[in-house]
Amino acid sequence: MRHALNAIPFALVATIVVAAPNTKLSPEIASIETGIICPPEPVGTRPAPGTVAGTTNVIGDEPPFVSNSHRVPAVLGIGFGAKSLSESAFGLDNVTMVVTHPPMGDGAVESQNFLTSISGADPSLTFYQFDYDYELLIGTWRMTAMHKGEVLYTTSFEVVPPSQVPELASVCGYEALLS
Repeated sequence: MRHALNAIPFALVATIVVAAPNTKLSPEIASIETGIICPPEPVGTRPAPGTVAGTTNVIGDEPPFVSNSHRVPAVLGIGFGAKSLSESAFGLDNVTMVVTHPPMGDGAVESQNFLTSISGADPSLTFYQFDYDYELLIGTWRMTAMHKGEVLYTTSFEVVPPSQVPELASVCGYEALLS
């Protein structure tokens, strides 16, 4: 499982809000874009005791969204999430990202969380990536960013069998993993 945060310089021409109707925003968020990505290899990890894996991955290069769809194929290697920008130029630290999903693993875990931050200078990417077969859970996945007990944004994705979105199932070149 990969949860990643990356704040790489990104030219922001105007406030961008590319989100599905199922995305809710706080006034503390200046912009948000959501969708599907083909994640790069991580450059490191951070402890994340509130996750099944116990760590989150850190990436060096921010990938573009390959689609703004909220229908995600259950395919190993594919990622989905949000790029958000804080209204405050100082950004927001100690943001708790809560990911809820269908029951996962032996413990039937339905919620995972980890700390992240949202930059006020450049959009910050936070995403979930399917790394293990046990993560390929069909159903609704919700990502909620919280700061000081307040919801900054929440967005949801519907994970579906790859056959329902074949154009996205192969977009990252992982079609060999569709066994």
